[in-house]
Amino acid sequence: MEVLSSRVLIRPADPERARRFYRDVLGLAVYREFGPPDDPGLVFFLGSGFLEVSGRGPGPVGEGAPMLWIQVRDVRAEHERLAAAGVRVTREPRVEPWGLVEMWIEDPEGVRIVLVQVPDDHPLRRDQRG
Repeated sequence: MEVLSSRVLIRPADPERARRFYRDVLGLAVYREFGPPDDPGLVFFLGSGFLEVSGRGPGPVGEGAPMLWIQVRDVRAEHERLAAAGVRVTREPRVEPWGLVEMWIEDPEGVRIVLVQVPDDHPLRRDQRG
C-alpha cells in the first residue's frame, strides 16, 4: 500500500463545541473548511497529518476510543495555557520511564489527547546515521 495522505476523523455529538476546542482552545491551524457554512466540516493541520472534525456522532466516546498523540515544544507551558482555558487535564505533565514528558487531556467529547515533549537529551533527538 502506498499511502499518499491520511487523517484522523472525529464525529462529535456537538460539532460546534468540538470545532471551538480544536481551533480556539488548542489553537490548531485550519487546513480546509467544507460543507454548509452554518455547520462546516474542518480539517486541521496536525503536524505531518490532519485531523478532521465533521458530521455528528452518537455521543461521548468510550474508553476504547482512539487517542490523539501530539508532539509539542513545551508540555509544561501548554499545561498552564490549557488549564487556564478550562481544559480537562487527566494527567499532569511528568517524565515517563522512556524519557518523554507527557500530559493527558480530553476534548469536550472525551477524546483522550496525549501531549508529548521530546527533551533535548532524549535518544530520539540523536543523529542515528552515525
